[in-house]
Amino acid sequence: MAHIRVKDDYTIANCCHPTMDDTIIGYYSHTNIIKVHRHDCTNLNKTDSSRLVELSWNDILADEDFTPGDDYASLSEFDFAVLIHHAEYGVDYSNKVAAVLHAGKQDVYDTHTKLRDCALIERVSPKIIQYRKNIVPGKWIKHRNHTYYDLTDKGKKYLEYYLSSR
Repeated sequence: MAHIRVKDDYTIANCCHPTMDDTIIGYYSHTNIIKVHRHDCTNLNKTDSSRLVELSWNDILADEDFTPGDDYASLSEFDFAVLIHHAEYGVDYSNKVAAVLHAGKQDVYDTHTKLRDCALIERVSPKIIQYRKNIVPGKWIKHRNHTYYDLTDKGKKYLEYYLSSR
């Protein structure tokens, strides 16, 4: 049977061993922990019903600890500066990122290529995009003459991991 990881305030009951396929209910114990039982657990018949709590698995499962892949070690401070730029400003293109970061255009082009190869950023494909999020509100431009990039979910996780470990 696979181990189910729940948030710190919960524990899986030993009497009925609920699985992810079971409908569950919680019992608020005297130790301020909610014990997770199968909804049809016979031991719940002996408890104070006012201490029962409706639960769903989505509410109580612990988040998986994120560990970046092997490609994380290949990322430089400048790579993360570019990721931070995209996290703050959203969709942008290499020339503008170079100007904002006071970096060489070729350095940013190369970094965008590297980050794209690592699946940390992706090309934005729409014909029209919102221009410079948080900079020029409500302004839209045609997507032409530049290749625009934005963070992927993986890029957001890598950046969050990087920022939390500094």
